[in-house]
Amino acid sequence: MKETLQDLTIRDELSDQANHLVFYIENNEKNAFLDSFDELHTYDQAVFYVSLTTQLRHQIIEWVTPTELADIFDEIDPEDVDFENLLSEMSPRYAANMLADMYTDNAVDLLSQVEPEEMAMYLSLMPKDNMDEIKRLLKYEDDTAGSLMSTEFISINQNLTIGEAMVIVKEAAQGAEQINYIYVLDDDGALVGVISLKSLIIWPDTAKISEVMDTNLITVGPIDDQEDVAKIMADYNFVALPVVAKRNMIGMITVDDIVDVIDAEAAEDYSRLAGVDVVTLEDNPLKSALKRLPWLIGLIFLGMGTASVIDGYNYLVAETSILAVFISLITGTAGNAGTQSLAVAVRRIALKEKKTLFKSLIVEILIGLMIGIIAGVTIFLVILVWKHNLLLGIAVGLAMGVAILVANVAGAFIPMIMDKIGVDPAVASGPFISTLSDLTSVIIYFNVAKLFIDKFMMH
Repeated sequence: MKETLQDLTIRDELSDQANHLVFYIENNEKNAFLDSFDELHTYDQAVFYVSLTTQLRHQIIEWVTPTELADIFDEIDPEDVDFENLLSEMSPRYAANMLADMYTDNAVDLLSQVEPEEMAMYLSLMPKDNMDEIKRLLKYEDDTAGSLMSTEFISINQNLTIGEAMVIVKEAAQGAEQINYIYVLDDDGALVGVISLKSLIIWPDTAKISEVMDTNLITVGPIDDQEDVAKIMADYNFVALPVVAKRNMIGMITVDDIVDVIDAEAAEDYSRLAGVDVVTLEDNPLKSALKRLPWLIGLIFLGMGTASVIDGYNYLVAETSILAVFISLITGTAGNAGTQSLAVAVRRIALKEKKTLFKSLIVEILIGLMIGIIAGVTIFLVILVWKHNLLLGIAVGLAMGVAILVANVAGAFIPMIMDKIGVDPAVASGPFISTLSDLTSVIIYFNVAKLFIDKFMMH
């Protein structure tokens, strides 16, 4: 409760500050605005900036330098705002200078949102060094380490002393994205070690970098998948990870970029599990409907299989109409069990658990048996108390138990097989597994019911 109250207090304080800042802008009180604005965290500055009208933003652009605005834009998520519109509010030269002063990886993300002609214009107005760096990063495909990396890292030569290295670090710290790790290069520019800022402070000034650096390096290549990079950083608890090409360090990936990757990957996996795109949210009803329709239309045809099975057993329902009451109960329960199993299987695959298909199958069969038996016994007792019909209870309970077992195994096994053949296991989405479970559970239910009717004359 204390945290909630604290959060509310912070929001109220920020709201009051925002009102004061707007007042200063509207009344052309530049110094008062800049003094109050500087007191805000850069993230809060960014939130405030994007919330303003174009006219108010124009005034801020006149009062702050491109370098100061670059710090604000470094905090803005490219997916949250229309960057193209924000840049168009500035003069091309001002916007180019601001982009050049941003961290390279963030500038690349921003430029990726604008039209190619505008990108070319901004690049042409930048200093050559900045333009070359950004162009190099733009060549890397999305979802790779190269597209995430920043080139603002601090490197030192292995032959320096701690004292000499500290002088370089102090000079370079202002423009670096992080200074937790200092990367050590040999005379040829190859990455040979890393030393933490803490070590630089602790070791005496006369100690050689080559004697105290850590040579147990964990690196990634520029074309490595961002999901693999995220796993490495999570496993080793790194706040930064060097990107190396042909032994030369070309960039660094920081933990803030990996948080975005994890969020994006989770959203993408959820999209596939749900059979709908939640990564790119669409406000246009027509476009949104068109994105959702393909899966739903496909599932209609798969669902027709279930309808056909039920139609084929019409005579059975006609003989014993009570059977129709429990169709949705069995299909729904089996579908839920299959979806649960699917979610667990996809998570295990994402964590790269090393299990053979046979071992996984045995585990899922045992889980399915336990869940199926408990659910089957439960519905048997319910029907016995409700309908006072022993044979009906046994038939429905047995059908539900077998249906859950099959759905559980299918939900776990199908994504595993997909992963083995190189297909994204998340494609075996919840709606697909649920619809497939409907089909199998209906077949199981009516066959079990038919067996009991034929053998025990349940009607």
